[in-house]
Amino acid sequence: MAKTTRRLEAPKPFLERPPAVSGLLAPERFMKVVALVLFVAAAVLPFISASPYLISILTSAMIYVVLAMGLNVVVGYAGLLDLGFIAFMAVGAYTSGILTTTFGWSMLETIPVVVLACIVAGLVIGGPTLRLRSDYLAIVTLGFGEIIRITANNLDITGGPSGIHGIPTWSFFGWSFSDGLVLGGITFNSKILFYYFVLFVGIGLAVVAVSRLGKGKLGRAWKSVRDDEDVSEAMGINGYKTKLMAYIIGAVWGGFAGTLLAAHLSAISPNSFEFLYSALVLMAVVLGGMGSTPGVIIGALFVSLAPEFLREFSEWRYLLFGVLLVVAMIFRPKGIWPANAVLPFLKKRQIPQVPPTAVVGVVGELDDDAEEGRR
Repeated sequence: MAKTTRRLEAPKPFLERPPAVSGLLAPERFMKVVALVLFVAAAVLPFISASPYLISILTSAMIYVVLAMGLNVVVGYAGLLDLGFIAFMAVGAYTSGILTTTFGWSMLETIPVVVLACIVAGLVIGGPTLRLRSDYLAIVTLGFGEIIRITANNLDITGGPSGIHGIPTWSFFGWSFSDGLVLGGITFNSKILFYYFVLFVGIGLAVVAVSRLGKGKLGRAWKSVRDDEDVSEAMGINGYKTKLMAYIIGAVWGGFAGTLLAAHLSAISPNSFEFLYSALVLMAVVLGGMGSTPGVIIGALFVSLAPEFLREFSEWRYLLFGVLLVVAMIFRPKGIWPANAVLPFLKKRQIPQVPPTAVVGVVGELDDDAEEGRR
């Protein structure tokens, strides 16, 4: 009797794989398209409504986006709880303010000094304190923020409680934003020019630089230390140096945001750098989603713009603002846009997994058939 052989075939999945999301709906490409659309909308906005008040509050909001991007490196990527981050903004603002009003420098010329001052401040504060962890680090950074504010409040060179006034706007090779610009018959005043400068240079550089850092080798080291410092050190990562690098980079971005704020307001004082602002920037990072670039942008815009849009409610606006924050955290505990989050309609559906028992059952049936054939 001729033996018959039966071909063993793997069981088919219960459901076939649906086509993968491609084209403009691919998650990364979709995010780039959304970012481009929002960027273009922000660029077109002054042509739709050139209200000085609207341009002013939007410029302030974008400056806080730059500040929040710097804090995102410290808190979101490296996991360092910093309650005094506004101090680095104060260092940048006062450095540029003193150099422009006392020594006659242009704002552009102050940038290298601001960067150096923020690096030194980051080393002085981060050097001895980043060996601490958790609540201890938060307490030290909170104290640092208050020390900077109190020091600025008591020095003559910083103007004391009155601060520094008459800070000039940005200028390039003899041409200043205050001179205005006429293109194609359209006049751009100093506020609109500075708005575009913050949009294209400030936010553009912050988003590109911070995103690239987060995806690079250094960013992976930050996230490793954030998730488990002991394990990361066992893998050969120097946790202390990695955290110090994050702290210094965040400090530089905070200082750059300070120069933008000083030029925008034309005046700074110690009241501009109270603990409340550190808390608001930290809230923006947590609310938007720690470690998430789009989330931090959304969080910073919400935290900075919501109180302004609620001004109609006068005494109730901060209560309503607090209620909105609580509601947002209840329904989105990981943030409005958590890191690595993908919109539901952009997710690729996975192939349903075949239970191991199903495979065993099929093989068993084939063995029984073969045994009956031999009989």
